[in-house]
Amino acid sequence: MSPLVLDFQEMDNTQLSLVGGKGLNLGDLSKLAGIQVPEGFCVTTAGYQKAIEHNVTFQSLVDRLAMLKAADRDQISEISKQIRQIIIDVEIPSEVVNAVTHYLIPFGDEHAYAVRSSATAEDLPHASFAGQQDTYLNIIGLEDILQHISKCWASLFTDRAVIYRIQNGFDHRHVYLSVIVQRMVFPQASGILFTADPITSNRKQLSIDASFGLGEALVSGLVSADCYKVQDGEIIDKRIATKKIAIYGRNEGGTETQQIDPALQQNQTLTEQQILQLARIGRQIEAHFGRPQDIEWCLVDDTFYIVQNRPITTLFPIPEANDQENHVYVSVGHQQMMTDPMKPLGLSFYMLITPAPMRKAGGRLFVDVTHMLASPVRRETFINTLGKSDPLTKDAFLTLIERDYIKSLPDDRKELSHDNSSKGKSSAYFQTQIENDPAIVSDLIKNSQISIEELKQNIQTKSGAALFDFILEDLQELKKILFDPQSSNIFMTAMNASSWINEKMYEWLGEKNAADTLSQSVPNNITSEMGLALLDVADVIRPYPEVIDYLQHVKDENFLDGLIKFDGGKETQDAIKAYLGKYGMRCAGEIDISRTRWSEKPITLVPMILSNIKNFEPNAGKRKFEQGRQEALEKEHELLDRLKQLPDGEQKAEETKRVISLIRNFIGYREYPKYGMINRYFIYKQALLKEAEQLVQSSVIHEKEDIYYLTFEELREVVLTNKLDYQIISKRKDEYRFFEKLTPPRVITSDGEIITGKYDRENIPAEAIAGMPVSTGVIEGRARVILNMEDAVLEDGDILVTAFTDPGWTSLFVSIKGLVTEVGGLMTHGAVIAREYGLPAVVGVENATQIIKDGQLIRVNGTDGYIEILS
Repeated sequence: MSPLVLDFQEMDNTQLSLVGGKGLNLGDLSKLAGIQVPEGFCVTTAGYQKAIEHNVTFQSLVDRLAMLKAADRDQISEISKQIRQIIIDVEIPSEVVNAVTHYLIPFGDEHAYAVRSSATAEDLPHASFAGQQDTYLNIIGLEDILQHISKCWASLFTDRAVIYRIQNGFDHRHVYLSVIVQRMVFPQASGILFTADPITSNRKQLSIDASFGLGEALVSGLVSADCYKVQDGEIIDKRIATKKIAIYGRNEGGTETQQIDPALQQNQTLTEQQILQLARIGRQIEAHFGRPQDIEWCLVDDTFYIVQNRPITTLFPIPEANDQENHVYVSVGHQQMMTDPMKPLGLSFYMLITPAPMRKAGGRLFVDVTHMLASPVRRETFINTLGKSDPLTKDAFLTLIERDYIKSLPDDRKELSHDNSSKGKSSAYFQTQIENDPAIVSDLIKNSQISIEELKQNIQTKSGAALFDFILEDLQELKKILFDPQSSNIFMTAMNASSWINEKMYEWLGEKNAADTLSQSVPNNITSEMGLALLDVADVIRPYPEVIDYLQHVKDENFLDGLIKFDGGKETQDAIKAYLGKYGMRCAGEIDISRTRWSEKPITLVPMILSNIKNFEPNAGKRKFEQGRQEALEKEHELLDRLKQLPDGEQKAEETKRVISLIRNFIGYREYPKYGMINRYFIYKQALLKEAEQLVQSSVIHEKEDIYYLTFEELREVVLTNKLDYQIISKRKDEYRFFEKLTPPRVITSDGEIITGKYDRENIPAEAIAGMPVSTGVIEGRARVILNMEDAVLEDGDILVTAFTDPGWTSLFVSIKGLVTEVGGLMTHGAVIAREYGLPAVVGVENATQIIKDGQLIRVNGTDGYIEILS
């Protein structure tokens, strides 16, 4: 039988389910040499269960609660209130009362106690229930202590605790509460110590908040606290707050708020010596638990008491390095426009095709750029190249260089070929890169298609170990295509041509971002063609009202089969299947091979098709493309006419015409290599899912999708041996759910510090939100804040505001008038397609989806890079 009460000294690490996270940590700390913990005991979860196990009303109300969703706030509030009242009214079982009395005797029941909750699901590695259950201070006498034990039990069902559990998938019936009863200490000062800086995530910096009196004033936000930062045993920053009030214990029990003498309000709460002593205690506790900790402390007569500690669950994990040197990591997701976590199979596929030094953290990939930043010669080119496409990353790098975070290597100038910067070069420079012949692009596309057809044929005969060998071999072919120098030259030439046009037209004509208009409706852009092709699908369906009605109500994944019974159904089915034949391997987040493709879930396209039918006239795709082409042509003529009026005008116009031709011929190809890669991914995936079916039949895995939680090598091993410890899959599913809640940083150091860059805000209005201008023009419209493409319901004239867009989002671009994203750069997908469609766009807008509210009227300035909220 489980004990009803356990003293701190009696606890061991197997008793989490009895005493909860908070209780277990206190028991652990109380045995740690040099750490002072006020003595106490826990009323275990066995006591709580004994109190409620036979209460039928309680059980039925909890069952009702289990049926609700987080949005059902009124019902949650009503049922939770009834449950709390039942728990407070229930008589505490006599065995629990006797056990509490027995443990109080040695401490003396005349003393004051803190009575605090400790939930069994609290402070799990990937969830924090901090602050959701209640704490009662300065409780005196057995009767009062027992009453407050009941109140703690009841606090398991506060509205916020219930909603948190629903959101995080915890079952109310399997979360129990232990109650800590601990000797009260009456501190001169108290506060919180984080062994990693909670703002920057730097693991080398401790952050201490301190104020006078009991810590409740600080935790509940009633007072400002001093903040001290300590690194490597030195105080590196101090901010002294004005502390007007403090909470103190009353002699008769309970607490009261007192005004602090004005002469003392500005005093530093802790002395320098005390700050450093507390920092040492923090490091000792962190070392004991093996990870950064959030610690509550009290200072009594120059002795620090620890009254609570838990892991900090909000820190982004650090990419792993195998040395003690300083490293700098850059997020791949911010470059690839996909900041969601990737599953292990997706991560391993990406790592198999990239030559960059990749590191994993938080389900994301990072490139270790330490070597580039350490090289005095490469550094400047590297920072400027990246800075062109992402100013925030550039600013973060400059911050680290200013701090001397990375040691410089010896000068390596001789290793470098001449500088490839296009600034100030004539158009002859572009022609040395590659011949201005559009047939080069057509040939590359043709070769890619032939290669993909061969792969489709050859992979069909492969299975088991042979399949894995075959995929590894084909990945070499994919790498050859992705890193083909001729291929890279094409879009580098187009990008350099765009930069040249923008610089020269601004210098000669005062015209900003001219290349944006000149890039509209270029040939061979597979991604923008995909958006227009979906308008053509809408044209096929538009004449058939029965089909439209069917699509408006369809829920079934196999809806394509059901079309046949309608007039126009066969035509609709053929049009959608033809579209999937060319673009069905795409989806949102497509760089992760495990993501569901449109061919696997065609219903994803239905809302977009219906939106196109509603918002557009027939033949809109061709008209849109032609309109963009005409605008580009008119811009070209206008620029050339204006140039001819200048000194040396004929020469300038001729040079500009040649460079515009390079943009028009080559910029569309920018999207093609990725299309080829995603094509191959889908072919590999279909072959691997056949292997997964075999593993399900052999009961090695539970469902086909389990293979996504294994790396390529691990999956190969499982297919070869037909063996797997399924715990690995379960653990990785939990990790993935945790990773989904994290926001990846653009730049993170090996200290875990997140370096956030800043924009130059000189030329933008005071209230405007800064970002990076990537597609020129100014537009006003309704903001549609969309985090999941499948939730998109757009009206003509809306402005899309989202975290990121990759090619899977392109079909929405035909319906919008402007674009705002949180990540992205000059040449990332959203920017390229926005320019192609002539949409004003600002990217790299930090926290755009939180600052801008759905439905607000906003103005997007894609020329100067800012957004204004108008309503």
